[in-house]
Amino acid sequence: MHRLKTLDNGLRIMTHPMAGMESVAIGVWVRVGGRYEDPKNSGISHILEHLLFKGTTERDTMTIKQEIEGRGGSFNGFTSEEHTCYLVKVLGKDVSLGLDILSDMVQNPRLEESEILKEKEVIVEEIKMYRDIPAHYVHEILAEEMWPNQPLGMPLAGTEETVKSVAKNDIVNYKNMFYNPKNIFVVGSGNIDEDALTSLAKKYLSDAKAGQISKFSKANISQDAPRVNLYAKKTEQTHLAIGFHAVDRFHPDKHVMSVMNIVLGANMSSRLFHIVRDEMALCYEISSSVRRYEDCGALVISAGVDDKKLIKSLEVILKELARFSKEPISEGELRRAKEYYKGQLLFALEDTMSHMLWLGEKVVSGEKDLTSKPILEKVEAVTVEDIMRVANNVFKDNSMSLAVIGPKLDEKLIKEALHI
Repeated sequence: MHRLKTLDNGLRIMTHPMAGMESVAIGVWVRVGGRYEDPKNSGISHILEHLLFKGTTERDTMTIKQEIEGRGGSFNGFTSEEHTCYLVKVLGKDVSLGLDILSDMVQNPRLEESEILKEKEVIVEEIKMYRDIPAHYVHEILAEEMWPNQPLGMPLAGTEETVKSVAKNDIVNYKNMFYNPKNIFVVGSGNIDEDALTSLAKKYLSDAKAGQISKFSKANISQDAPRVNLYAKKTEQTHLAIGFHAVDRFHPDKHVMSVMNIVLGANMSSRLFHIVRDEMALCYEISSSVRRYEDCGALVISAGVDDKKLIKSLEVILKELARFSKEPISEGELRRAKEYYKGQLLFALEDTMSHMLWLGEKVVSGEKDLTSKPILEKVEAVTVEDIMRVANNVFKDNSMSLAVIGPKLDEKLIKEALHI
């Protein structure tokens, strides 16, 4: 049983001891990300994440790297729509050092003007790099269509314009607003016990002053017609992404969504992979995925196809989606999907870092199922009828958005394929 411990200043700690492990994965999670931004400061969460690796008042950036890597450890960070995470993986004997450095980074970053200017240039190049990768960029375009004029529809890295315009004062104020103990969670998994991690968190983070709990505006998912965004670009392949609004991370149907997604396109034995790739040879890569946020979600299908095969690919994909709404999946498909879900989850939870990331996201988001058993029981309870019911709720024409990047895009033919 996991127990959530809370310090006097509001900081929370959770530990998952794993017997027989040499390593410890520690994450310092901050409840802030792209959803807390606006059109003027878009990308500021990501900028701040980069800057925390550029040195603290006590350590320069090279010292941080050497202290972790010189002990055989690794460290990293990432920014998502709702969270930012700073993480290390070290041997059990070095856990104090790991949390010391993470705490120092989160509480005492230098944020020097010269480093800010340099890192902004690095991020601008990162933005350009991903824009040159159509398989990535098509998802940014899709998000703009699914959540127009709101934070979920903005790129996590921001735009060249917003990144260049963010000033040091903006970054300092943003950090002071959100990086306070009530928004910070420390999660550890591996060769460490609960008392040890709590003691270390008190040592390194108890002096931080409490602030306000961060909040974001609820997403607007209202949509009364399909949306299409076509981005003409000279590419070797045409890349498409189809999105449907779906349930949030707390909805009772989230496990039904996961099982349905596996049957649809989550692995090589899925329907889309088998039919669109193996049988019809319309693409090399096709997949589907589920995205969950605190108040909304999405099911996304993406593929890279020859530009001459775009229309046919769209027609076949939509035909398969319609089958979910009209025909029950077989008991064999349901059983294989459940076993795949179970296996993938249990495999991931054997690794200290994967377990920390899985647990940390749940804790920071406020989910209640923090062990695999209740989740596996809910997955096992999913029925064929549940899949059809959820498919009918999700795969609706007026809930669909399409983004396409390619060299020859005929808007009329594409809309005809979508029946709009």
